[in-house]
Amino acid sequence: MMIRTISNIYTISILLFVYVMISNPIIAQTAVAFGQDGKPKHNIFSFRVQFWQEHFNNIKKGAILVDTKTRSLHYWSRNGTEYKVFPTSVPLNEDLTRLGYTKVTKKVIGPEWRPTKKMRERDPKLPEFMPPGPDNPLGSHALYLSWPSYRIHGTSDTRKIGRQSSSGCVGLYNEQIEELFNLVEIGTPVRIL
Repeated sequence: MMIRTISNIYTISILLFVYVMISNPIIAQTAVAFGQDGKPKHNIFSFRVQFWQEHFNNIKKGAILVDTKTRSLHYWSRNGTEYKVFPTSVPLNEDLTRLGYTKVTKKVIGPEWRPTKKMRERDPKLPEFMPPGPDNPLGSHALYLSWPSYRIHGTSDTRKIGRQSSSGCVGLYNEQIEELFNLVEIGTPVRIL
C-alpha cells in the first residue's frame, strides 16, 4: 500500500511538472501592493518558464533573456544542458528601459563606475567616478553589452533585486552575477524584453 501511494505521488509530480513546462504559466506572484509614494512595498520576483527557441535562432554561444516584467534573467548554456533563472533589478521606468537584442562584448571583475551625464542630471549628488569596491553600484562583476552604458552587473545593495531600481542596467546579487559571469562568453546574445 505504501509503495503504491509513493508511486501515485511520483506520477502526480511528473504530470504537474509536464503541465508547468508545456503550459508556460507564471510560476510566482506578479502582483504587488504599492505604497502611497508609488513604490512597491516589497521586492518582486516572479518568472515564467521561457524556451530559448522562442527568442533566439540558436544557442551556439549560450543565450541570456532578461524579462523586465517578471524581473528575471534566464540563461541557457551553449549546449542547452543548463537553464538557470536569476532574480534581477530592472530600470526605474520605461524611458530608461531599452528593449531588443544585444550581446555581451566585455567581462569585467571589479568594474569601475562612471555615471552618465543624464544620470548626474537626474541626481547631482552622484560622483563622476567610483572605483571598484563594496560601495560601487556595479557590484563585483559586470557583463558589458553592445549598447553603450548598459550592463548586467552585481550589486551589494540587495534591496534592489526584485525592484525597478536602476538607470537602465540589469542587476543581480553579487553571488549570482559571479556564477553567470563564469558561464557566459564574449558574444553571448542577449534579449531584453
